Amino acid sequence: MTGHRRRVLVLRALGLGDLLAGVPALRGLRRAFPGDHLVLALPPALREAALATGAVDAVLPAEAPGRGVPDLTHWTGPPPDLAVDLHGNGPASRDALAALRPRTLLAYADGTPDWRADEHERRRWCRLLAAHGVPADPDDLRLPPPAAPSPAPGAVVVHPGAESAARRWPAGRYAAVVRHLCAAGHRVVLTGGPREDALVTDVAERAGLPPWDLLPGGLPFARLSALVAHATLLISGDTGLAHLAVAHGTPSVTLFGPVPPHLWGPPPLRRHIALYAPGPPGDPHGDTPDPCLLRTTVDEVVVAARSLLPAPPPTRAAEPATGTRTRP
Repeated sequence: MTGHRRRVLVLRALGLGDLLAGVPALRGLRRAFPGDHLVLALPPALREAALATGAVDAVLPAEAPGRGVPDLTHWTGPPPDLAVDLHGNGPASRDALAALRPRTLLAYADGTPDWRADEHERRRWCRLLAAHGVPADPDDLRLPPPAAPSPAPGAVVVHPGAESAARRWPAGRYAAVVRHLCAAGHRVVLTGGPREDALVTDVAERAGLPPWDLLPGGLPFARLSALVAHATLLISGDTGLAHLAVAHGTPSVTLFGPVPPHLWGPPPLRRHIALYAPGPPGDPHGDTPDPCLLRTTVDEVVVAARSLLPAPPPTRAAEPATGTRTRP
């Protein structure tokens, strides 16, 4: 594996949160192979986000329904010098990479090291690399500041959506939180994914938000990243935007359930609050809200949010129509 620019192929064909949780491992690989060509296989919609990490040189479009293992046979050229399975514990994901006949393949499915179900996602992949002599720091997860301007600088961003209903707190509760924060003088904007316009509109109507504070339809990654990076606070469920807030150091309140925060939550920093009511394990891809998630109350979210928010600026009194000032 010397004498040429090696080709490293990494498989992590999942969602935005999965990509960001894998950044520490990708950074470890980048440091270990600084002059080589590092390619990440993931859904094409995440290309911009993957390149924004600064850890990969290119992407190989790859996706499968239901978080499945994609086919990788459209890989071109000679086999990878190194293939790394950051997708799952196999054997399907390992076999998809093995079909390309890489010189070396790193995967949990080979039994070295052992797969631990009760391990945080960021640490899991760093431990895999460390077992093969590639150091990786699970706390190396920050993204560079985005160059794009924010569509709502300084706002509180509320993201009520999630990939599955199991991780989606009720719209009425999000609306109640929005009303509390607006009444306290904070500007609140709502975001949603490409298929969440109805949900964003529902929350906005219940909360009485004006249409210019709605950002539905799924923002392009550059604008979404800037929105979160320059927000005062993000409130969301356990979804990709929560990981984006961590990556930009933006204060966040994240509502967990059915997956507990010790598996997917933010690092233990004061600016990140993870709300979770422990209970029996649930299905993170279920089609109804998880009971653990539903035990989180509006009051808990409001108290957590206000503990992280600065005092809002005083409201300027309206001036007389004549343009004259009233003497105090």
